[in-house]
Amino acid sequence: MSAATVVLNEKREILLIKGPRRGWEMPGGQVEEGESLTNAAIRETREESGIEIEVLKFCGIYQNVDASICNTLFLARPIGGELTTSPESLEVGFFPVDQALEMVTFHNFRDRIERCLSDHTLPFIEEF
Repeated sequence: MSAATVVLNEKREILLIKGPRRGWEMPGGQVEEGESLTNAAIRETREESGIEIEVLKFCGIYQNVDASICNTLFLARPIGGELTTSPESLEVGFFPVDQALEMVTFHNFRDRIERCLSDHTLPFIEEF
């Protein structure tokens, strides 16, 4: 089980991290034992980017049925902190939505961001 966030600031810029394996993506990671999905999303965002967030809403789930993996997604806004890299993020930054979507190239991560930004498809479940 994992939790990821699409963090949108007041300028309509998205927070992205550049990981060592997948390139640019939204912050997120595995939910620890005894941790809620929301708290995992907050913690992973802080650890990977230095940014403190407020979760605004649950967006949906991507479930890889064969691998027994569930990826949950949340929409959030920044409320503090400073952009900071970590072992999981070589670069971090806020980028205009169109630019951010072009930067994200790993699997269906771009689709995940687009779906979180669209009120018409929330909440969603994508099983594959």
